[in-house]
Amino acid sequence: MLLVINVNNTNTLLGVYEGKRLLAHWRLMTNHQQTVDGYGLMARNLLQLAGIDAGKIDGIIISSVVPPLDRTVAELAQRYFNLTPLFVGPGIKTGIRIHYDNPQEVGADRIANAVAAFEKYGGPAVVVDFGTAITFDALSAAGEYLGGIIFPGINIASDALFQRAARLPRVSFGEPEKLIGTNTVGSIQSGLYHGFLAAVDGIIDRMKEEMGPATRVIATGGQASLLASASRHQPQVDEFLTLDGLRLLYQRNREPKTKAAKRASSAPAGGKKSAGRSSRSRPRS
Repeated sequence: MLLVINVNNTNTLLGVYEGKRLLAHWRLMTNHQQTVDGYGLMARNLLQLAGIDAGKIDGIIISSVVPPLDRTVAELAQRYFNLTPLFVGPGIKTGIRIHYDNPQEVGADRIANAVAAFEKYGGPAVVVDFGTAITFDALSAAGEYLGGIIFPGINIASDALFQRAARLPRVSFGEPEKLIGTNTVGSIQSGLYHGFLAAVDGIIDRMKEEMGPATRVIATGGQASLLASASRHQPQVDEFLTLDGLRLLYQRNREPKTKAAKRASSAPAGGKKSAGRSSRSRPRS
């Protein structure tokens, strides 16, 4: 079984796959102060509650856009699962060409989204990920990563409004009862909801003008389902797009068993064996 971990600034996603089947998944708040043991105990408890034997996890892949937590989650894999995780980063095989000036600048989660989107839906396509930032990633008909757009996320805008305007309260994001608010909370909710909906639709309009009208739109992330239903483009909502992308990346980078078996059979007798179980090491830059 494969454990996939996606560490973002706001949330951390975990999923367990048996082959192509997602057995369980969790969305946790990212805690920048969490210890290795804190994450480890939490992960083992979640697996136990889902009825999954942690001892059957034989591979771990991690995508992270929070560098201070990279060492923590790497040690989590080694200490609690006796595995060396595969990190999505420089040197990893993606199966897609990345047309970014510096490919290393593309977030690991955006790579995972692109890989899964082309595998599942084909291209050309735009992937909209509603996270801490709202990202728009463009894929060609041939599956090439063309680049994208980064837009401030909904929570960032809401927090900034609350912090910078003394008389405005913090409100939860959601669809307002009516367009024109008749109280402060309703007015803020309407501004956030319809403002971001208009921004997302407007950006997709412009991307389709450049990429062609046949461009598919796939949405993922925390607020994807809420905004997608009201969008003029009616994007395909895929809650597990990032997790599926991590599974695909792990498969593309895992050494085929046949090659490993051939190398083992040709190794001289008495050679050293690696201790414990392990997956691929962190990719070379």
